[in-house]
Amino acid sequence: MGARIRYPSARRLFVGVLVSFVAFSQTIDEYQVKAAFLYNFAKFVAWPPQTFKSDKDPMRICVLGQNPFGHALTDVVEGKTVLGRSFVITDLSNAGQAAECQMLFISSSEHKHLRAILGQLPPSGILTVGETEGFAAQGGIVNFRLQQGRVRLEINVEAAEHANLRISSKVLELAQIVKSGAPK
Repeated sequence: MGARIRYPSARRLFVGVLVSFVAFSQTIDEYQVKAAFLYNFAKFVAWPPQTFKSDKDPMRICVLGQNPFGHALTDVVEGKTVLGRSFVITDLSNAGQAAECQMLFISSSEHKHLRAILGQLPPSGILTVGETEGFAAQGGIVNFRLQQGRVRLEINVEAAEHANLRISSKVLELAQIVKSGAPK
């Protein structure tokens, strides 16, 4: 029987997100919120063992397309570790470069190429995150959507399982579950 993974409570996740923002600025920007979610996904997603070559490998968060984060993503993860792993942020110019990424944020600038991008990715170990209408329904794993000025999550559990990723039930409770093809 495998070891049981313990996750912090969902409430602590979001309190941590909010505390992180206060340190950056009085006004919270959409991409600061999204950056904090990406950081926290590292705590609430279990990757397959073969994803990392060693215990010292960093968690790679890659951005494909126009990077809307500015410095927000780097600021959120700078100096932090999760399970002893530091973070590396990398901008990519094409999906073929994503093999070493554990998280791949696919910018809205790539929405016309989404199916092709998702088809080029390795079959396992990459948490795909987007921000365009229908991202999760087209096979992406997590989609950020704005609703009444707040960032909400859509998660395609089938796509996560296909990528051999386990998302904490604490995160799933806070998300709208989407199936490939249509919202649930």
